[in-house]
Amino acid sequence: MINKFTKGKVYIFIDASNIYHSFRKLGWKVDFLKLRDYFRKNVKLGEIFYYTAYDPDHSKQSRFLDFLEIAGYIVRKKKVKFIKDNNHDEGGFHKGNLDVELTIDSVDSKDDFDSFVLFSGDSDFEALIKYMRVHKKKCIVISTKNHIAIELIRQAKFIDLKKLKSEIKKGP
Repeated sequence: MINKFTKGKVYIFIDASNIYHSFRKLGWKVDFLKLRDYFRKNVKLGEIFYYTAYDPDHSKQSRFLDFLEIAGYIVRKKKVKFIKDNNHDEGGFHKGNLDVELTIDSVDSKDDFDSFVLFSGDSDFEALIKYMRVHKKKCIVISTKNHIAIELIRQAKFIDLKKLKSEIKKGP
């Protein structure tokens, strides 16, 4: 199905935090090998970038990020920060946002791909998609129906993650 909406070389940019919350709503997890293989089989895949905040003391997360790199993903990570805020029960909250890094990588590599695939529903990426369209890139946004900003739907082809479930779901 994805090949109907792409042309030429395809680069994928995954906003891990945003997609994590989408999968929690759906109630299933993605198998990142299946995801990679789905795109390899159906399009001319260039690179897959994965952007995440991380906790250096969380060994399971470190192993997962190492696994992604071994599997061929380009992992961009930033250490999670604790933001003090008395309005939260724990006296603050953890934050780690890599929207700027995703934007810089996609703009820097725009001459290397023809189709831009964004796994995110964050309205902050509207300007990036507009930029990609000005540069004649096919733009696809993959997220969930209730977790995507209308601004992205207006600017790109939207594909609901549910439509990819049989191809990329972890487990049977």
